[in-house]
Amino acid sequence: MDRLRAGIIGCGGIAESKEMPAIKATGLVDMVAFCDTASERAERAAQEFGAKGAKTYTDYRALLEEKNIDLVYVCTPNCFHREMTVAALNAGKHVMCEKPMAMNTAEAQEMVAAAKANNKVLTIAYQNRFRPDSLYLKEECKKGVLGEIYFAKARAIRRRAVPTWGVFLDEAMQGGGPLIDIGTHALDLTLWMMDNYQPKYVVGTVYHKLNKQRNTGNAWGDWDPEKFTVEDSAFGFVVMENGATVILESSWALNSLETLEAATLLCGTEAGADMFDGLRINGVKNGRPYVLKPDFSTGGVDFYAGASTKPEVLEQLSFLQAVRGQGELVVKPEEALVVTQILEAIYESAKTGQPVYFS
Repeated sequence: MDRLRAGIIGCGGIAESKEMPAIKATGLVDMVAFCDTASERAERAAQEFGAKGAKTYTDYRALLEEKNIDLVYVCTPNCFHREMTVAALNAGKHVMCEKPMAMNTAEAQEMVAAAKANNKVLTIAYQNRFRPDSLYLKEECKKGVLGEIYFAKARAIRRRAVPTWGVFLDEAMQGGGPLIDIGTHALDLTLWMMDNYQPKYVVGTVYHKLNKQRNTGNAWGDWDPEKFTVEDSAFGFVVMENGATVILESSWALNSLETLEAATLLCGTEAGADMFDGLRINGVKNGRPYVLKPDFSTGGVDFYAGASTKPEVLEQLSFLQAVRGQGELVVKPEEALVVTQILEAIYESAKTGQPVYFS
């Protein structure tokens, strides 16, 4: 089967550390084009990951004019996701866009519409769905082991681990802080487990309590208070149409020892589960409470024959098989759209002090 040919838009940290190594690990894709506004980054990426004769660009529009590119990876700051993704889809390319999907709901809706109009595959890079514990728990949820899931927590809490590089602290470029950066992973994971994408209303609170501090004890060095324009913490209370409740907790710098990222707690009518101390499933059997802790130190199900168990590689294989028409996409853009709707509603509710209702 012919190899797929990919273009990378944005050759910074996330592309260099995650996307490009994972694409290479699949052995199914030739990276033939690299674009970055800093030409040296594009050239470095082409040297390390590029196929023979790979081209480099500083303007993504020129990359999209290449007719032989099948796939495009959008690995840029959040403010460019919609523009570049829609342009790539309109140019006839399949797209994987880094999370979060977009800055707001309107942008995400435009991305979904462009994918449908061009009959192209669009997915968002929520790689935490492909962790061994996530895949195991999803199978249990699909089999109905937990019953009806009516209460959940989505947790993305750091104690003092504010990302001080790139544009993470720039609200104009990113649209928000920990809520849109790591909270998005926890919320995506939780809604996916519940298979519930119908929010009714949201109440949100957003805090700028620590971002003006100095001598911070931050894991990646002190942040610049003048540049820290996004929130340091944000929380959401989400009620779904079927009455289920989801509490979302997100922070880069909370004075709390309960720290955990991309984790979910689920409570159902038949059993419960959480990822707060490894994966734990709890319930009652034969009149006795039980706790099950699966062992992930050994092999599990081969979701893709011969594949690495790294989540980011499994994520790529899901995307590539969907592009080839050989499998169903795991992260559907319509699901990522709902995540974006809820995140935007939390920010809006925090601004107005009122609940945000969905029509």
